[in-house]
Amino acid sequence: MSKKAVVLVSGGLDSTTVLAIAKNAGYTCYTLSFDYGQRHRSELLAAAAVSKSLGVQEHKVLSLDLRAIGGSALTDDAIAVPEEESGGIPVTYVPARNTIFLSLALGWAEVLDAEAIFIGVNAVDYSGYPDCRPEYIAAFESMAKLATKAGVEGKGLTFHTPLIELTKAEIIQRGIALGVDYAKTVSCYQADSQLRACGKCDSCRLRRQGFADAGVADPTLYMA
Repeated sequence: MSKKAVVLVSGGLDSTTVLAIAKNAGYTCYTLSFDYGQRHRSELLAAAAVSKSLGVQEHKVLSLDLRAIGGSALTDDAIAVPEEESGGIPVTYVPARNTIFLSLALGWAEVLDAEAIFIGVNAVDYSGYPDCRPEYIAAFESMAKLATKAGVEGKGLTFHTPLIELTKAEIIQRGIALGVDYAKTVSCYQADSQLRACGKCDSCRLRRQGFADAGVADPTLYMA
């Protein structure tokens, strides 16, 4: 029997690369996305497209209402998405998002009797999010061993973060080597319904620079 993995996919560059890595490692992949009230819901279309193109076993979208608590430019329309670089933790940070997402992924992984969870967090070219750091993932994995039936029975899941120490350019080069079509991905925090990126937000800047540094043509469709 093939080994199973739950892979968190947002439809962006990083998570799509992680999915390709998991597939290449021999996992039967089950992809999980979240409709959490984010302003860039177009990413859900991209998540479905990349899951289909990479031949996953099942793609699931869970609905959450993180707009009910707000606190982020991605879940509160009264907070503008910044188009200038800034220091510290940016307003695009969604409170506790990765903890919520990983908890739900953990539940599905238990149901599937999966061996692994893959997530595309990155501690190099990232926007200052505290839940993208190696120590956070290590702490969550320790918690999972205590909080699940699988963990108590000694069948704890392994959390894989293959991009965590890579630059954006290195991520792109890895994906290209695995045949990833980045034209299908959407990274922009305020992409429109036609999947066009703004080219101005943090995520767009990191993505654009990553393609330039990798020496790869940027296939992103921009608004202007």
